[in-house]
Amino acid sequence: MNAQIGSLTIGAVAKRAGVAIDPIRYYERQGLLPEPMRRASGYRSYGDGAVAQLRFIRRAKDLGFTLEEIRDLLTLSTDRLHGVKRVKQRATQRLAAIEQRIAEWGRVRDGLAQLIESCPGHGRPESCPILAALNDEVVS
Repeated sequence: MNAQIGSLTIGAVAKRAGVAIDPIRYYERQGLLPEPMRRASGYRSYGDGAVAQLRFIRRAKDLGFTLEEIRDLLTLSTDRLHGVKRVKQRATQRLAAIEQRIAEWGRVRDGLAQLIESCPGHGRPESCPILAALNDEVVS
């Protein structure tokens, strides 16, 4: 068999792409990876293109893209007319969402820091501002 067409086992693909085997099967079910060829034994058989696509998926996930967004990026990556423009739009949208989450986490951090500062660290649980906040109570 040609090295490009269906000569790699799922384990070899996983190792080369730096992912576990289970996500590969999951990505196939989700349509992010094409169904691989099958050997006479029934085992999956992949080409090098699967390794490149898995690396793309992994890197996109590392940048915070959802699987739905990654599916869209994979489609756009073959659009020679508008693909790059739309990829930039998707990346800009993802960045805005990440910045919004960072701001939300900043508010969470500040709120938790304030609760920690106001907690004496001793005494009755009923007077603990952290526990009160978790119970949605106001401590006087």
